[in-house]
Amino acid sequence: MTEHVTPAPTASRRVIFGSVGAVGAAALLAACGDDATPTPTSSNPPAGQATGPLAKKADIPVGGGKIFADEGVVITQPTEGTFKGFSSVCTHQSCPVAKITGDSIMCTCHNSAFSIVDGSVKSPPATQPLPVVALKIDGDSISVA
Repeated sequence: MTEHVTPAPTASRRVIFGSVGAVGAAALLAACGDDATPTPTSSNPPAGQATGPLAKKADIPVGGGKIFADEGVVITQPTEGTFKGFSSVCTHQSCPVAKITGDSIMCTCHNSAFSIVDGSVKSPPATQPLPVVALKIDGDSISVA
C-alpha cells in the first residue's frame, strides 16, 4: 500500500514580500506617529530640573545657542544680551534636539526645526513649539530659574 503525502502549502514570493512590506510599513508609520503620542527616546531629566549655573553669558553665541542635553535645556541668545531657554526635547517624537544651525534648533531624528527666538516650529514634522524654560541671570551666570 502506498501512502499519499500532501505537500505543505507554499506561498509565492509575491505573498511573502507583500506581507513583509506591510509589516515594515506598519513599523515605519508607528515610528513616525503624530505629536499626540510621543515615544521617549532620551533619559534626560525634565527641562527645568538642572541646578546651579549652566553657562556663562559668553558661552552662548549671539544669533545661536548651546544645548545642555544632560539638563534637558537649550539656551539661546537671539540678539546680544537677550537669553532664552527651551526644552531640549523635540515635541514631535521626544527625540533630543541635536544641533543649532543658524537661527534654528534642529532635531535630527525627523528634521524638525525650531526658532532660537521663541521656540516656534520653523520646519515640520513637529507642530508644537519647544516648551519655554525660565532662566535666571545672575551677573555673568545663566541657570534654570
